[in-house]
Amino acid sequence: MQHTLEHGPSFARLKVALEPGDELQAEAGAMVRQDTHVAMTTHLKAGSRAGIFAKLFAILVALIRKFAGGETMFVNRFSAPAPGEVVLAHALSGHIIHHQLSGNRKLFVQTGSYLASTGNIDSKVRFGGLRSLFGGEGLVLLECGGSGDLWINSYGGVIPIQVNGNFTVDTGHIVAFEGELDFKVKSVGGFKSFLFSGEGLVCQFNGRGTVYVQSRNLGALVGWLSPLLPS
Repeated sequence: MQHTLEHGPSFARLKVALEPGDELQAEAGAMVRQDTHVAMTTHLKAGSRAGIFAKLFAILVALIRKFAGGETMFVNRFSAPAPGEVVLAHALSGHIIHHQLSGNRKLFVQTGSYLASTGNIDSKVRFGGLRSLFGGEGLVLLECGGSGDLWINSYGGVIPIQVNGNFTVDTGHIVAFEGELDFKVKSVGGFKSFLFSGEGLVCQFNGRGTVYVQSRNLGALVGWLSPLLPS
């Protein structure tokens, strides 16, 4: 499936050319424009092979994250009976990167960083424990596997970091990471540091693989803006 990344890296958007038989899955609300003959259907973000319990779990996670951070629990799927075009963009200014999955390779994507995918890529919700689920900067993930094209977006620029051993990063700066890496969500320092350091939660990686880190943190932006808003 042919695609073009436009206006990057700061204000990137994705243009995808659909052929008959193609299907493009995208985050709800990401569509900028589409040809009039392109059809769209809406689905729960739980994975096409998810069972009833997996779907119920995905709904629970999505509802909590919806009220905590405004994330959606749905995706849209686009198809066309004749060649057509769909353009997608993230709500925030930042970069879009393309990742091709195949074989047994997996990529874990922060839920707010998923933009679109094609082919046989399937995703299921994972999270790094209850602390991650309820934390304002927790780590709720889509485990993406299968074969196809995957596009992920960031707030700010994206820096790929090659990990060989241990690596610690603020959860608010994580865009995605490869499935070969083990990870654990924890607080920085003790209870006092967690409350007053301003750092919140971090993700500690172990192993060998790539972590994609964004240069800006949406939670930090919200914290900076909140005192300036009228009461």
